[in-house]
Amino acid sequence: MNPSSADNTRFWFTLDNAAKIFPAIISDETPVVFRLTAVLKQAIKLNFFQQAVLTTEKRFPYFKVRLKEGFFWFYLENLPGHIPLSHETKKLCKKFSKYQMLVRILIKGNRINLEFSHILTHGGGAFEFLRTLLIEYSMLCGASVPAEYPYIKPESPILEEEYEDAYKRHFKEEAPPILKRSAAFHLPFKLNTKPRFRQFTAILSVEKMKQLAKTKQVNITVYLVAVYLFVLQEIFEGLPPAAKRRQKKCMRIQVPINLRTILPSKSLRNFSLFLMPEIDLRLGQYTFDEILKTVYHQMQLESDEKLISKNIARNVGSEKKIYIRAIPLFIKSAVLQMKYYSLGTRQYSGVITNMGMVRLPEETAALIDHFIAIPPPPNKLLKINCGIIGFDDKLVLSFGNVTKSKLFEEKFLAFLKKQGLSMETNKT
Repeated sequence: MNPSSADNTRFWFTLDNAAKIFPAIISDETPVVFRLTAVLKQAIKLNFFQQAVLTTEKRFPYFKVRLKEGFFWFYLENLPGHIPLSHETKKLCKKFSKYQMLVRILIKGNRINLEFSHILTHGGGAFEFLRTLLIEYSMLCGASVPAEYPYIKPESPILEEEYEDAYKRHFKEEAPPILKRSAAFHLPFKLNTKPRFRQFTAILSVEKMKQLAKTKQVNITVYLVAVYLFVLQEIFEGLPPAAKRRQKKCMRIQVPINLRTILPSKSLRNFSLFLMPEIDLRLGQYTFDEILKTVYHQMQLESDEKLISKNIARNVGSEKKIYIRAIPLFIKSAVLQMKYYSLGTRQYSGVITNMGMVRLPEETAALIDHFIAIPPPPNKLLKINCGIIGFDDKLVLSFGNVTKSKLFEEKFLAFLKKQGLSMETNKT
């Protein structure tokens, strides 16, 4: 039975291609859990909110699942019951236990926090759930939503495409695999004591940020990726000579992109890939404008549909090989964990995830002050990452950090302030 069935019970499905590596690397400090927060202008009306959750979750049965272990692969199994709704806790992005549903909702005051395991979906898929939830809640509070407004309505039929592994549908057998990248620079900061993860938020003006990027003829994502690389270069140049010699000279940023904006798909599971703009300090120091130019052209090239096919070919092609499919899960997990660091995190210096601008019906939007997007806590090699989301005129940058140092965030925001941007900051 599948999630499209009338009673929505007792179904299961395999992990999508992007999710297969995550069970092998999960730990208390690397939980592979991200958070989306909606900060309302007034305190949550609990009765209305509970009703909205019950209405919304019926439309997304493929999110009401837990992780199960088979002999060859992990898989997702339907878990009867409701999505857990509880009071906010101090620990952000807490690991889901073995028997838990892979989504939770945490509330406090005027904040709605939605936490998802990356095994289940990425930010784009999770936000479709949050959008429906917010619209349903706003209507219970008296808001009017135009009948033609495009969102996933609770009464609409569940499409099989919504829970498919879209990577497999867009896999091209003949596409050549992408080449392995060299190792990248990693910040030399000392790790926090456990629990390591802390989060720091800065709120800027969307319009002023957009105008600043426009003066350089780029968009906000390109501009902020360039700032990230510029700050990494500054930190590298401030290291003692001996430390510089030990460090890698290539700086590379992982920039996730939602493939639904490029390839046709309605899938709400993981369907993203990564751009990897870089600078190489073996070629000399870069000015900020040089980094901007490099990032712009590299991101344009790497988001070409044909090059995306190479990435999909690399990821999907290996799992289709019979000898790999026949390897027992405990061996696969050990190999995947090793490859996550050697072929994954080792290749990039940081992550910027931009969720883009949030669009909501006018009367629903009127209830909301801003959104926050918190990527999964970075591992001990990567150390720091950044999530971005915009709503109305508030652009929220969320820095995740597992180190004792605040130097990266301080330099990043100091650079933006030098360009004339003002901001509010908040530490979690």
